[in-house]
Amino acid sequence: MTTPSPHTDPRGFLRALYDAAVTRALPQHGIGQFLPSPPRGRTLVLGAGKASGAMAAAVDALWPARAAIWGLVVTRYDHIPPNYLARPGRIEVMEAAHPVPDDAGLLAASRIMQLTHGLTADDLVLCLISGGGSALLAMPAPGVSLEDKQAINRALLKSGAAIDEMNCVRKHLSAIKGGRLAAMCAPARVVTLLISDVPGDAPEVIASGPTVPDSTTCADALRILSRYGIAIPHALEEGLRSGAFETPKPGDARFAGHEVHMIATPAQSLEAAADVARRAGIDVHILSDDIEGESREVGKVHAALARAVARRGQPFGKPCVILSGGETTVTVKANASDKPGQGGRATEFLLGCAIALQGESGVHVLAADTDGIDGVEDNAGAVITPDTVARALGAGMNPQEFLDRNDAYSFFAALGDLVVTGPTFTNVNDFRALLVV
Repeated sequence: MTTPSPHTDPRGFLRALYDAAVTRALPQHGIGQFLPSPPRGRTLVLGAGKASGAMAAAVDALWPARAAIWGLVVTRYDHIPPNYLARPGRIEVMEAAHPVPDDAGLLAASRIMQLTHGLTADDLVLCLISGGGSALLAMPAPGVSLEDKQAINRALLKSGAAIDEMNCVRKHLSAIKGGRLAAMCAPARVVTLLISDVPGDAPEVIASGPTVPDSTTCADALRILSRYGIAIPHALEEGLRSGAFETPKPGDARFAGHEVHMIATPAQSLEAAADVARRAGIDVHILSDDIEGESREVGKVHAALARAVARRGQPFGKPCVILSGGETTVTVKANASDKPGQGGRATEFLLGCAIALQGESGVHVLAADTDGIDGVEDNAGAVITPDTVARALGAGMNPQEFLDRNDAYSFFAALGDLVVTGPTFTNVNDFRALLVV
């Protein structure tokens, strides 16, 4: 397929870069090389995450037909690949809520725990883990209710906490994350296949690390809750202070012989997008695959860089594409309006970026989540063009007012500039591409 011209169809060109990034992260492109040989005993497949349905479908297709395999994974609602939904395979896929857990996630986690009973040293447990698993694999620690978990999760999501901070709290209030799932599987051998959606690709952070030892502590979780002013019930606070909710640590014998393999990462997806741009004759500069911070502020920094390139040819010459990834955050502010703002990390990044660009000529930007869902909306992200702010003002919309109420989705929807893909069945987090021509 011919890549649209960056000069005559910048929007199509940026979308082609995003599509290449997503395609590189699809499970079927990387999972086969990491599949172990069938064991002497049974093979149990367990998993959680936005990509786990697609991962299960890929494993089922590649696993020898005569080799016994069964299991259960949980994914987000509407994230089962259509072909596997139409013709289910040997691995069952359940659906649950994200980013706030629900009863379906609790049921899925309970069933997964039950499947680990009776495993032997001759058995293999293949764990398919991807981003989103923290919410989807919902099994509160003893004394913690699902309602407690939901309330704390909502508070964390609004706080602006980084993903490693959120997942530190989540795993210490869980009975299945933070290495506990792997501990349940002993003495079976556990092989974990990961799709990374976190800065740094740390296995213990991805989906709150259900199958790997945890280096964080209950004390760390308490400090994070205090830092963001999040109150928790007294019984939960005591559980953290006493260490009753502590997770299995590195060196625990129950992890001996386990394997962990990364089958897709943000860096790989950025490189795939870069290859498409280079083939179109455009220089590419990858800033980083692990950028964090407030989405709107990261947007301002990207805008400053793009303006320097556009105006002075520094630090990069034009035409060029600037790529970045990672996971930014949105701190949701109190809203005086009866209607809460709509939006996610990608659209808030773009609105901050558009305001800072102020119509800079020749700068086009696409930002989107690689799972196809920006926050809880129906879009993956959006695009900005040199006339974004002018078109908004002409329609009677004040961009800063939309940003102030965290309503970037409504802003870009009104302009017709949302990027809507539907679920992509993978997740390597934020994708940002700035084209300067």
